[in-house]
Amino acid sequence: MSGAGWVNYSCRATAPGADAQKQWREKRMILLQLSSAQGPEECCLAVKKALDRLIKEATRQDVAVTVLETETGRYSDTLRSALISLDGDNAWALSESWCGTIQWICPSPYRPHHGRKNWFLGIGRFTADEQEQSDAIRYETLRSSGPGGQHVNKTDSAVRATHLASGISVKVQSERSQHANKRLARLLIAWKLEQQQQENSAALKSQRRMFHHQIERGNPRRTFTGMAFIEG
Repeated sequence: MSGAGWVNYSCRATAPGADAQKQWREKRMILLQLSSAQGPEECCLAVKKALDRLIKEATRQDVAVTVLETETGRYSDTLRSALISLDGDNAWALSESWCGTIQWICPSPYRPHHGRKNWFLGIGRFTADEQEQSDAIRYETLRSSGPGGQHVNKTDSAVRATHLASGISVKVQSERSQHANKRLARLLIAWKLEQQQQENSAALKSQRRMFHHQIERGNPRRTFTGMAFIEG
């Protein structure tokens, strides 16, 4: 798909030259996918801890975070995966600091006599041009539902977007403006189209089998220790 795609877990892919970076970044919202990569429950706990830490860092850096999808693990406070969006001037720098392999060093809270102390998760990044495929998407404005106070109850800011060629449809109401919801809807559709393309790839099963192995052998982008998830 032109202009969109997952950045691999080594994060070697970069933006254009320095003169064009600011304009390039402002055209995009960012999706991050945190994944335990089919690792054990300790890896799922690491995903939840990493997500909590990432959200705190985003708040400090004035980056808006929306949790779009989660897959829960076996135990409470564990996640097999999470999909989030980042939006703001510092969104790219924040994603750059997390994208890749994350290592967590901690004795297992679920298996006290288990010797392993090193657990890993992967974080992938997806971006798409704001204008990409806009002509191929039909938008419907809806009244937002659910919690959100008076603003949500009195404005038609929610958006349902449908990709005409594939039939993929998403509803977004997490942002406070219709424009922002449309931006996020376009990014979500681009991500779902990318996922659909991968599902049709004959090599996908092999890639998934290799995924966890590659994460463990990769150089960690960041390392955290203990149940308090302290970096260093």
